[in-house]
Amino acid sequence: MGTRVLVRLHGELSAANAVRVRAELLKFAVDRPDALVVDVTELVVRDPRAASVFRAVAWQAATWPGTPLLICTPDAETARRLTHGCRRLLPVFASPEQALTARPPRRVTVLHDTLLPVSGAARRARELATAACARWQLPALVGPACLIADELATNALIHARTMADIRFAVGSHHLMISVRDGSAARPLVAREQPPGSVAGLGLLLVDATADRWGCLPVDGGKVVWACLRTRTLPPG
Repeated sequence: MGTRVLVRLHGELSAANAVRVRAELLKFAVDRPDALVVDVTELVVRDPRAASVFRAVAWQAATWPGTPLLICTPDAETARRLTHGCRRLLPVFASPEQALTARPPRRVTVLHDTLLPVSGAARRARELATAACARWQLPALVGPACLIADELATNALIHARTMADIRFAVGSHHLMISVRDGSAARPLVAREQPPGSVAGLGLLLVDATADRWGCLPVDGGKVVWACLRTRTLPPG
């Protein structure tokens, strides 16, 4: 299997449990295996709204952390429901064996380091952001990447007070920045804080600068991630 992770789903997928399925699949994707293989052979899908959870996971995992999602089902109708309008992002295989032995999907390039919970963590994060943009020839993103890396590292230092793993990854459309720390507490932006509080102001800057950002719970803590677009979208 290499570093591919196989997950088998059973029972009936519904709107009520789709949120949990999404969260659990993304937990597997966070560790960036070569691919996340999801076997839905024994999964019953009757609600088209619930079926969209796989397209949502595939889109999120491709954006960050850059993990390809592969679906396994021998049933053509199930494959059509789960991948409707998203077949390129969500390839389907007839069996787990085919998915596990298929040609490895394209991986994103990664630069990462471990930050100690000390005052120099934010400076180190900015240095890594600058190095990542230089390595991948993204000079226009040096400023935004340094700002985001600084704020995510500072947030981990102040609130988690644990060692943190910082990761930069570049895909075909985005530069992805993430910090994984040892606190499960969800970060709050300033608009979610009581009036007069200065907590969360840094995340307002991240919110204003990043194309997208978010937070995912993981074993032993959380990951806060943000993406910067590497290509300018055409007008209209």
